[in-house]
Amino acid sequence: MQMTNYMELLTDPLRLLLFMAIPVVLAETIAITELHVLFTRDLRGAVRRVNRWAGIAAGAYFAGVFVYLMQTAVVPLTESGQWRGPIDMVAVGFYLLGVVPLGGIALLDAGLLGRRAGERQKLKLHAVLVGVFLVTAHVAMIAGMLNPELAGWTAPAAHAH
Repeated sequence: MQMTNYMELLTDPLRLLLFMAIPVVLAETIAITELHVLFTRDLRGAVRRVNRWAGIAAGAYFAGVFVYLMQTAVVPLTESGQWRGPIDMVAVGFYLLGVVPLGGIALLDAGLLGRRAGERQKLKLHAVLVGVFLVTAHVAMIAGMLNPELAGWTAPAAHAH
């Protein structure tokens, strides 16, 4: 069985920490605190402050991850033709697509997005962005765990097992 570049990236403990553990901890913090904020409508309490801090941190951190992986993985894989088929591209693409909702959350939490929106509209947009991120992240994880040979990719002879 072959691995996607996505999964291979995460086999190194440091890269697992940097590209999966830190973003997931921040995203799960946002998701869990989001439920509290939505149910209580407490927009000034400690849980909302944690939610806002995690949103800004996740967006900023993931923007850095996005730039780094574009330069060190996506561009080199594309230039060298080393993508492992469509499953591999879906996994990496959806992972990197997470920058859109996380960036939106960060901008919203920093007060740079939705300035004219009411609190209810901001809560709705925030919750939608959390949901969009969860979908993109899970599509990336599921595709990343698949064998790229399922979509017709074949390993070069030197790498076949």
